[in-house]
Amino acid sequence: MAAEPLAFSGPEFCQLSARDVVALLKAGKVSSAELVEASLTRISQTSPAINAMVTPCPDRARETAAKADPDSLLAGLPIGIKDLTPVAGVRTTWGTKAFAEFIPDTSDPLVERLEARGGVVVGKTNTPEMGAGANTFNAVFGMTRNPWNTAMNAAGSSGGAAAGLATGEVWLSHGSDLGGSLRTPASFCGIVGLRPSPGVAGGGPAKEGFDPMPVQGPMARNVPDCALMLDAMAGFDPVWPISRPAPESPYLTTCLADPGAFRIAFSADLDGLGPVTPEMDSALRNGLSQIDIPGCEIVEDTPEIDGLESCFRTLRALGFWAGARQTPDEVTRHFKPTLQQNIAEGRALQVDDIATALTTRSQLYDSMRGFFQRYDVLACPVSGIGPLPVEIEYPPEINGIPSRDYLDWLRFAFLATVCSLPALSLPIGFDAKGMPVGVQLIGPPRGEGRLLQIARVIEESLALPLGPIDPRG
Repeated sequence: MAAEPLAFSGPEFCQLSARDVVALLKAGKVSSAELVEASLTRISQTSPAINAMVTPCPDRARETAAKADPDSLLAGLPIGIKDLTPVAGVRTTWGTKAFAEFIPDTSDPLVERLEARGGVVVGKTNTPEMGAGANTFNAVFGMTRNPWNTAMNAAGSSGGAAAGLATGEVWLSHGSDLGGSLRTPASFCGIVGLRPSPGVAGGGPAKEGFDPMPVQGPMARNVPDCALMLDAMAGFDPVWPISRPAPESPYLTTCLADPGAFRIAFSADLDGLGPVTPEMDSALRNGLSQIDIPGCEIVEDTPEIDGLESCFRTLRALGFWAGARQTPDEVTRHFKPTLQQNIAEGRALQVDDIATALTTRSQLYDSMRGFFQRYDVLACPVSGIGPLPVEIEYPPEINGIPSRDYLDWLRFAFLATVCSLPALSLPIGFDAKGMPVGVQLIGPPRGEGRLLQIARVIEESLALPLGPIDPRG
């Protein structure tokens, strides 16, 4: 079911794509200062309804805009930064009470890179506590709501970024992803989110520097804009031990090139990895059936992924425990019960559990490497269910199958994370309630450019009526 066109009452500039606005900046037809004011206006209009940009920084943004270089990559474009990543002089809370008033003196190197390339940070976007959770709420700022229906959730943990993009608060936003943290919000809010391969788009905290599972990634309202944001994030920096150089050809250039013929493998549930509602299955199949691209072949097929869930859960728990061991008690004592559970599971791991997970990860990677010799992209659900009422932390059941914990409904995110594969959430259609639905497109190792290229032509073929929109109650 296609959604009816929705109203947009914000500043005119906020309706434009990031690429179009950057072109105007470079041509001198609009100033960075004007765009900052447009962004701040839109944030003030939408914040009461969705609570996405929880810490605007108008004075800092205006100061940065006044010095913006129109010849830089982003040319003075306002952007959002997730509230897990420090920005100098701006309240950074990680969504936890222990840091409710923390103001860092220095920015994360990724923020410095984005600003050096012409990004103007206009504010911090909401996240669940320490980024743990797929519903964006915390004890500092409260809950973020889905702009397509403000009674529903925006998913997480990059829910603030996704909701803000969907309403036109900014043109590009920064997200991060371990268990679908930018893919699920992108699906729920009708925008594009890319989890790149580890090391492509900068890093995170130094204590996670060698861990390939948590990554930073770009979020935007369309695929080329997402490629532009990835170009702004990409490049080698020795501060991140697994950092990689940017490709010789920019991601945006590759994204806009003709993909030629390509094959997509579609798996409706990854051979039973997780439950999928009939409504979600129908939306995905209907969307894929609407794709009309010469040379595009879609085949139902599923890779061999035995042991995936246990592998992901073990490696994720290990990472949570490693982080918690370096975090003072005065911080961890504030953590919500689900986060405390994640840490406890890591503490309880045995060395044989970890060894098995490491071996399984290598086997899964080899399986996927072989699978991508036959296909360009694997298409599968982002999640087996759509948005739920905002008060519900995670689905108690999906299609009649009870959830053990909040990870159960995120199982389709595990494959790309464990195997270090790029994965993109692309709007594919709408459900029976008019809520957007995304399909997850997973690419081969280090295949960001080709993945973006194929996602772009699918997006153009579908031509869905998407945002920015006014929040809808």
